[in-house]
Amino acid sequence: MHCETYEKSYLTKPSARLCLACAEPVTYSLDVDFVLPPFEPHPLLKNGHAMTIVSAFVPRRFAIPPAEARLFQVDPESRVLAHCHWQPGKHKDAPVIIIVHGLEGSSDGNYVRGIAEKAFHRGFHVVRVNQRNCGGTEALTPTLYNSGMSADYRAVFEELSNSDGFEQIFFAGYSMGGNLVTKMAGEFGAAVPKALCAVCSVCPALDLAACADALERAENYLYQRRFVSGLMSRYARKHELFQERYPIRGLAPVRTLRQFDDVITAPQFGYRDAQDYYENVGAKRVVTQVRLPTLMITAQDDPFVPYANPAIQFLAPKHGGHCGFISKHSGPERFWAEQRIVDFCSSIAARERSPGGLPQVITKTEH
Repeated sequence: MHCETYEKSYLTKPSARLCLACAEPVTYSLDVDFVLPPFEPHPLLKNGHAMTIVSAFVPRRFAIPPAEARLFQVDPESRVLAHCHWQPGKHKDAPVIIIVHGLEGSSDGNYVRGIAEKAFHRGFHVVRVNQRNCGGTEALTPTLYNSGMSADYRAVFEELSNSDGFEQIFFAGYSMGGNLVTKMAGEFGAAVPKALCAVCSVCPALDLAACADALERAENYLYQRRFVSGLMSRYARKHELFQERYPIRGLAPVRTLRQFDDVITAPQFGYRDAQDYYENVGAKRVVTQVRLPTLMITAQDDPFVPYANPAIQFLAPKHGGHCGFISKHSGPERFWAEQRIVDFCSSIAARERSPGGLPQVITKTEH
């Protein structure tokens, strides 16, 4: 069952599928007062394409203090740039939320800053992370980036936990970033570090082959063109820095995301072809191994991340587009998914601080 409406409380139960609030199997009761109000889309944005495009380009202002730039070493040759908003005093017992953007995005994306603003004003330290090469950071790594680099976010987590001493750390990822943080959680399996409290994802690209296929539909031409243009421009910048590693001459034509992954991503990272890459790095392979509170939100009208998957259950409103979820309400509820992530993490953080700790999470719905 996909959670297509909000008419019933959703209680997870043992099965081989991942449910919206926590990974299966669940063998004990859950205890968090977390309410999921229904998503009521803006009346002019009930089309998935309109929601997707408007959410990406609508101007937004954010009330959040200036960020501190910080480099995280994620492997011996590579660093990623993050922008950190610390609460006054940088107290170690305040929760931290790490936000990971999607394909060809950056830490400056609207949805990244939107979550950052909401979380900061709820008492969270905020870390907005650029994926490798993103946000103008091509010189910080000799590699490209791909959907399997979950170890980068494990490295960021471990530095904040072990070196900085933070005790409650949360992740939120959008699209490709959602795949990465979910994959990281699944790879931990039952050995979840004490400081890792929860993972949230919006429109996570867990099945990369399905996403690549969806992008090849005629109605998704503009999205595909935008992704490929950005990726090829980035490849050209990498060529300027590492000419032998990233040749331009003799490169096969690239017009689709799958072709880019066939011609560039797969050989650069040791995969046979795009399909081999997709099968090995999609979080759908490990999602049933997740053993920590997990919130997944997607939309039934997402143009290129299909929500219907026999292995996964999402909180899936009828509308929302790709990483959109602009509601008819104003204020914090305008960007519905951002608010749900912060509410979810805040509920868990509060429960963690109370006696008895947190076994797992249940969600309840408002009628």
